[in-house]
Amino acid sequence: MRFLLARTALLASAFFLAGAAHAEKLVVGATQVPHAEILEVVKPVLAKEGVDLDIKVFSDYVQPNLQLADKELDANFFQHKPYLDTFNKDRGTHLVSVGLVHVEPFGGYSRKIKSLAELPSGATVAIPNDPSNSGRALLLLQKQGLLKLKDPSNIVATPLDIAENPKKLKFRELEAAMLPRALDDVELALINTNYALEAGLVPTKDALFIEGADSPYANLVAARPDNQNSPAIKKLVDALHSSAVKQFILDKYKGAVVPAF
Repeated sequence: MRFLLARTALLASAFFLAGAAHAEKLVVGATQVPHAEILEVVKPVLAKEGVDLDIKVFSDYVQPNLQLADKELDANFFQHKPYLDTFNKDRGTHLVSVGLVHVEPFGGYSRKIKSLAELPSGATVAIPNDPSNSGRALLLLQKQGLLKLKDPSNIVATPLDIAENPKKLKFRELEAAMLPRALDDVELALINTNYALEAGLVPTKDALFIEGADSPYANLVAARPDNQNSPAIKKLVDALHSSAVKQFILDKYKGAVVPAF
């Protein structure tokens, strides 16, 4: 009897090790907040489905796409479609969206004023320096009545595309990750929610103004044309679209991140 139990335990262990050895590794690049945090939620779910999720955390918006294009990553999760489209056009890459996950409402923050009514003439406003997010920032400023663009719907607008600037605002274009650090040096900064959260800001409380949940800038999972239909990628997207992930987003971020599925 003891021999049979030992043999059964040995066989079970062997089957477990064989299963682990055949688990498919899926390397996904992400920025820390909220993307990597959300991926951690689905990691054990994917493990049960034979996918070993390896999360690589990045602090910028360029390397995750370059490494995906170079096949150092299998997918990434950090960007919205306008950014992806602009990146593909500028860099000659062909990355594709395989699923929308959430919206991070973009907001305007300040440590020097309490409301937009206090924004002085000639104020310095910090915005992201990549085309899709600079356009997003300027469109949001336009919505607040602070400026008018030559093309009011230009999603890749830069300060050169401003037609009317009644307050004579000065623009400082910075890498998105640097924007929270600029708050002491400018009157207003337009900050992506992931970097606002990393800096300890609460978008729904600290932003002077913020996009609504109807924002077209939903964050997505990106892959390559050669692997976009792979079973592992499909399992990843299905897991991210689960009710458990939706509830995690609602509970964890309390409106600063909004499910897009």
